[in-house]
Amino acid sequence: MVRRMATELDYPTDLDDDVTLPNQKRLHIRALRRCEAAPVRELFAQLSPRTRYLRFFSPLPALPDSVLRLLTCMDYRRGIALVAESVSGGGREIIGLGSFNAIDDQNAEVALVVRDDWQQQRVGTTLARRVLQAAEDRGFHRFVVLVHADNFAILKLVKKIGDVVSATMSGGVSELAFVRRPE
Repeated sequence: MVRRMATELDYPTDLDDDVTLPNQKRLHIRALRRCEAAPVRELFAQLSPRTRYLRFFSPLPALPDSVLRLLTCMDYRRGIALVAESVSGGGREIIGLGSFNAIDDQNAEVALVVRDDWQQQRVGTTLARRVLQAAEDRGFHRFVVLVHADNFAILKLVKKIGDVVSATMSGGVSELAFVRRPE
């Protein structure tokens, strides 16, 4: 199969959305532009060592370029990265990143990280729902997430938005396969 590189014309503007959280804070959610690295580097620099470890399974002091490319260079059909930006009088700043990448034609791996000072404010739930909807709109209906055993927030989130259909564990990391629960 020949894969075509995504172009600016492919950019999914339908994913752009303004959201008001229950605490009245405002977010803007949008797809990253192809290989747009600056917001991801900005977010990574503001994550605590524990959050970095729970998301990347390593206390990375800096985000390697190879990982950055995996997070940002999407084709908008088999993978999308969405950012959540806080909206205030001073502009916007990135506070979360969610993504999906195709494993095969029906299954997609999903991942999520939210800046520490924005956790437990429903940013993760909002971003996760948008990522899953974008994946489903592109034909993916079963999801896989790799979760560190100590990442209780993601385990709780998966239970809230999906039905786990299988789970395996190895070395303190669980692989959960789930389908999205209808809202």
